[in-house]
Amino acid sequence: MNDALSPSSTPAAALAAASAAAHPDATPPAQRPGSAGGPTPASRHTSRIIAVTSGKGGVGKTFVSANLAAALTRRGHRVLVLDADLGLANLDVVLNLHPKITLHDVFTGKAQLESAVIQAPGGFSVVLAGSGMVEYSRLTPTVRSEFLNVINTLAPRFDVVLLDTGAGISDVVLFSVSLASEVLVVATPEPTSLTDAYAAIKVLATQQKRQQVRLVVNQAARPGDGRAICGQLQQVLDRFVTTESGRPMRLIHMGDIPADPSVRDAVMRRQLLMLTTPGCPAALAVAQLASKVDATLLAPRQD
Repeated sequence: MNDALSPSSTPAAALAAASAAAHPDATPPAQRPGSAGGPTPASRHTSRIIAVTSGKGGVGKTFVSANLAAALTRRGHRVLVLDADLGLANLDVVLNLHPKITLHDVFTGKAQLESAVIQAPGGFSVVLAGSGMVEYSRLTPTVRSEFLNVINTLAPRFDVVLLDTGAGISDVVLFSVSLASEVLVVATPEPTSLTDAYAAIKVLATQQKRQQVRLVVNQAARPGDGRAICGQLQQVLDRFVTTESGRPMRLIHMGDIPADPSVRDAVMRRQLLMLTTPGCPAALAVAQLASKVDATLLAPRQD
């Protein structure tokens, strides 16, 4: 049955209602790095830096970042995952890593950046952030300059840098996203997740002047749900969001990751799904996502 996708009961109805009620001036302000100066790292490393973000927490964003990194590594890419959730980082938990040095140590001058780059299960590199660091919950000049230095220093060494950002539209999250040439929004079919995803995409269109954003639907209940959800979100964007060029924001469906008990098992064991059960439906979907990222964002590469 398709009742879950009917106009009267789907997240799209909630999205449309929220959009109609929203006032244009209600879009939260954000700083736009690079808007008043030279090029940002994204412009110097085109198609290499990808922000993995979400409007709502708890949708599997870090799970997607880590397993996508493993899948891209398997395809022969040099991959770095940078934990850009500076205040509430949990990439170390997902990967079962216990780093001696984090971005906090680098930012405070206690350690060199090179010593913060460590190898993760799956063969890719990671730079981890500390958790519970209140001083990184807002975008200060120090946080901005230090984070830019990390990107400028490390990005040229890898084929792909995945920025595992925090959720939402705080200034720290938006700053992290602004450093990427491409944005991958992770959402689930839940109405709250999609409403928040729409809000985040709207901010990226209006404040960062992005023309397109890519969508991954996690925990999809049925084949085709993600494409239907993407179409519904696109309709709302067409109606309420206009980019700087005057065209609607383009939402590109990158794939679905099905609801799969193997995911919970891997998360509870703090292991990568791509390593523990590579043949399960969710892992196969991540592999397909990596293939699409490779084909559409990373090839042809000019090194």
